[in-house]
This record gives sequence, structure tokens and C-alpha cells, in this order.
Amino acid sequence: MEKDLVLSHLRQDPVLVPLIESLPFPVFSKTGCVYRELVRAILAQQLSVKAAKTITERLYAQYGGEVPPPAVLAAADPVELRRAGVSKQKASYLKAVGAWFAERQMKADDWAALSDEEAIELLMQIKGVGRWTAEMVLIFTLQRPDVFPADDLGVQMAMQRLYRLEAWEGRALRKHMQAIAEKWRPWRSVATRYLWLWKDLNL
Repeated sequence: MEKDLVLSHLRQDPVLVPLIESLPFPVFSKTGCVYRELVRAILAQQLSVKAAKTITERLYAQYGGEVPPPAVLAAADPVELRRAGVSKQKASYLKAVGAWFAERQMKADDWAALSDEEAIELLMQIKGVGRWTAEMVLIFTLQRPDVFPADDLGVQMAMQRLYRLEAWEGRALRKHMQAIAEKWRPWRSVATRYLWLWKDLNL
């Protein structure tokens, strides 16, 4: 990713200029493991960071300190998952993730061959994986540069304040947000991460 090119493009939106000038450029690392990230994301759903960390460590401890292979997780006894602190619903989601990846055996090249929307639709086939979770995987694990998570609460809060959209909510708010984000293409993920950084410091 060419930093100067990205910032030159995003600076065309005057609202983003002060964010770009005052906040660090978001770090994009190499592509991660989608399976591992989905397991982590499901374990963290609706939990504090501390609670999610504890349950994740307990679960991994049952499998030698590592995330269990997909086929092993798919065949896991729900009772054993519950002993690690995993809820009944999350246990079913984890087993579904394991079964899906055991069958598909998706590699990095397979994900790279998919468009953003194709990858999102594919991930949403998995029980327990909604659009928001899929978008987070694309941004943080697959390092896709042009994803805009309009349903993300943090992004909504930041854009309501920065773009004076407080009067809007729900579908109408998302429509306005998506219209604004169009000017950020093909770097909407970068703009989104600036919004998260700004929100964490100001809201």
C-alpha cells in the first residue's frame, strides 16, 4: 500500500484532513489466518476483553495451547467447550466454523482470488457469522483496503459527529454514510480505521 498515494486521495475529503494530520497512519500487516480469526471473534462476542481472553486461553489449553484444527473443533464435545466457559450458542457456532473450514480447506490464495463481496458472502454462509464479522475479517485479517462497515457502531458514532449526521439513524443514516464513503474508494478501509482512531480519542 502506497501511503502517499492513499493519503493524497483521502485528503480530498476535507473532514478527514485533520484526522490524517493528527493521527498515525493505520498499520496494515500481512494476511492472517481467517479460521483462527473467526474462532477468536466468536469467543469475543458480547464479552469484555478480559473475559474473552480468559475463555480463549481455557479453550486453547484443552488443545495444547493452540487453536484446535478445524476437523477437531467440528468434532468437539459441546460439554468440553462449555467447561472452558463457552456458551451453548457459541459452542454451536465454533463447531460450525470448524466444520466449514474442515470441508472447504481454504488457503490464502483461495481468499485472494475472491472479491470483497464474494468473500463476505462466503463467510456469511457459516452459522454465527454475520456481515459485520465478515467485514472485520476482511479489514483486519485479509487486509483488504476498500471495505466500509456501515453497521459498525463506532463508525456510525464518528461519522454522526464529524459529518453532522446526528439527525439520522438506522437505514437512513447508513445510506448517508455510504454516500460519503464513496469518495474514499478504493481506500475505504483506511478511512474507516482513521474514524475508529478518532472515535477512541474523542467519544
